[in-house]
Amino acid sequence: MVDHQRIVFLNGKFAPEAEASLPIFDRGLLFADAVYEGFGILDGQIVDFIYHMRRLEQSLSKIAIPITFTIDSMFQDMMALIEKNAVTNGFLYLHVTRGAGDRAFHYHDGYIPNIFAFTQGEKFVADDMPPAITLHAAPDLRWARRDIKSTNLLAQVMAKHAANEAGDYEALMIDQDGYVTEAGSSSFFYIKNGDLFVRPVSNEILHGITRQTMLRVAKQMDLRFVERVYKLDEVLEADEAFITASSIYVLPVSKIDDYVIADGQVGRFTLALREAYLETARAEFYKPTDI
Repeated sequence: MVDHQRIVFLNGKFAPEAEASLPIFDRGLLFADAVYEGFGILDGQIVDFIYHMRRLEQSLSKIAIPITFTIDSMFQDMMALIEKNAVTNGFLYLHVTRGAGDRAFHYHDGYIPNIFAFTQGEKFVADDMPPAITLHAAPDLRWARRDIKSTNLLAQVMAKHAANEAGDYEALMIDQDGYVTEAGSSSFFYIKNGDLFVRPVSNEILHGITRQTMLRVAKQMDLRFVERVYKLDEVLEADEAFITASSIYVLPVSKIDDYVIADGQVGRFTLALREAYLETARAEFYKPTDI
């Protein structure tokens, strides 16, 4: 029997996943001293690539990890990884750690970042009718700098595991004052009377890339925005609700805990936003500047 292993990317080289390894003293392992990006793969291309890479550069700068690559060189490597794994539609993770050294909280300029990436299959077929998923409300226990896409995801692991145990697809995070922040690994929105309710960007939420592109699309569709914080009881009175993320694009929400959103079906605004998002994503596939 032939063992078809994924090919992964590690520090400029490609290898079968079983042959790739990092030192146990890597600071990403010891301290979650690392950042990452997740990219959708659509039609063999990388969705929202330039926007993800700009956010990655911002995350690296905010925690003083040096940037040791160019955007175009990384694009070439990631496209090669996609090709080596024969992925047409799926997902791509790219991680950058500060590097390895004996365990110490402080860091210095001598670390050499470790960079690795791998692909996964798609969760839902992009162009099919999306399923209406369910959410499980959970306390938001994350650290205060949620604008940095850190690999420190333990609070999200706990929330999403609780959701899974409850039979739900995703967690909906609620802060200590009762306000909805976002979902466990996705951004959250709802629609009421034709208005799109959007939580303002701050350090309290991740500045989602799919969120940003979806909001551009929503503006082009002349949807009215209501940008403010809101509590769960408002959400439960919504006409539609949905989440966005690079692994799922735009996905409708039918129920939160025991509360059905409207009639529990996929809403027309949500479906229109998903279709328009995919159209925009395809129109904006990245083209390197050096070829």
